[in-house]
Amino acid sequence: MIQLVRGFRDILPQQTPRWRAIEKTAISLFQDFGFKEIRIPILERTELFARSIGEDTDIVEKEMYTFPDRRGELITLRPEATASIVRSYIQHKLYAKDPVQKVYTTGPMFRRERPQKGRYRQFYQIDVEILGIKSAYADTLLIFMLITLLDRLDVSDAQAHINSLGCSACRPGFRAKLSEFISSRADVLCSDCNRRRERNPLRVLDCKVPSCREAMADAPSILDSLCSDCERHFKELTQSLTHLNVSYVIDKRIVRGLDYYTRTIFEIQTGSMGAQNAVVGGGRYDNLVKMLGGPDIPATGFAIGLDRLVEIAGSRLGTEQKQPRVFIAAIGEESIAKAFSWSCSLGLEGVCAELDLSGKSLKALMKRADKLGFEYVVIVGDNELRKRAVILRNMRTKAQDLIPIDGIVENLKKRLTT
Repeated sequence: MIQLVRGFRDILPQQTPRWRAIEKTAISLFQDFGFKEIRIPILERTELFARSIGEDTDIVEKEMYTFPDRRGELITLRPEATASIVRSYIQHKLYAKDPVQKVYTTGPMFRRERPQKGRYRQFYQIDVEILGIKSAYADTLLIFMLITLLDRLDVSDAQAHINSLGCSACRPGFRAKLSEFISSRADVLCSDCNRRRERNPLRVLDCKVPSCREAMADAPSILDSLCSDCERHFKELTQSLTHLNVSYVIDKRIVRGLDYYTRTIFEIQTGSMGAQNAVVGGGRYDNLVKMLGGPDIPATGFAIGLDRLVEIAGSRLGTEQKQPRVFIAAIGEESIAKAFSWSCSLGLEGVCAELDLSGKSLKALMKRADKLGFEYVVIVGDNELRKRAVILRNMRTKAQDLIPIDGIVENLKKRLTT
């Protein structure tokens, strides 16, 4: 038997209603705030991610699914969505009509990292981006939408954690301070941290190894090294969040694993996932559009880990029955032919009619209807065809009524929707 590739999974029919309910809730909210959908390809040129994410990152070095096509060009299964959205924004000159673009996308991403709870090698994200707005109010809007979304999804312990990464003017000074501090702790840091401390010391702050987190507890905060513009931007963020009654934690440990981030960075954390407590990560990337060959346009955005969100969202999501359902127990070829026509017509009227075409006995059909959880069963056989009326049985109360075959589709629809 051929089985799944490690780190990949099937989302089965009994699970997809929950996924769809969460996606529908999110998309409805984003559209209410003026965001429009964009759909981006799963495959991109490897250069796009190497340039945007950073060649020295773990994602590019170790986690991407990269391979040559028939012409020898390196292509990659997308590990994240932001770079692709920016590439599309530049390629199609969306900025020419209006630099401000508010977009969202959903779909699978791919990273070959160690599978664990809530983390897979094919994982799903909801990605939201605002391009063309420099103000911290754009960052505030994203965080406000996220807190609202998680509240609608019955995630009760969501908490916004915010930080700043500064900019090209103030970050070098902080990197020097941080590198000096890391050097004084080098003997107790893991091998990954010691490798990163020269190339990108900021990532040492994000290490999940307990001994490293303890060693870095007293590390300097970049908030003490911000230039006046970045300090003003961060103050605008905190003040506007407070004005909207959004509680937040200033968390100096938050950094982003991608090179394109500047200034505001944030996570929405929850205690429901154990060590993997961040369900959303985002922030500002004012240099990325220019870095990828476009004009100098600021941007900010976030990505929701949909796999994790499905696990922590309210238990009732996706359990509501969206349309009336009826099981048709047809006995005999003529009855099956009639019932097949009815089931198609009912489907067009928004009624889900399940017809068993196996030719089983009435007892077996009723047993299957009960197993599948149908509340109503239509029973039709030679006798019902002669009488020009079918039996509608309520599986819960066991009550039975006769429904005339003439106008049966409309009659059943009325009975099932009232």
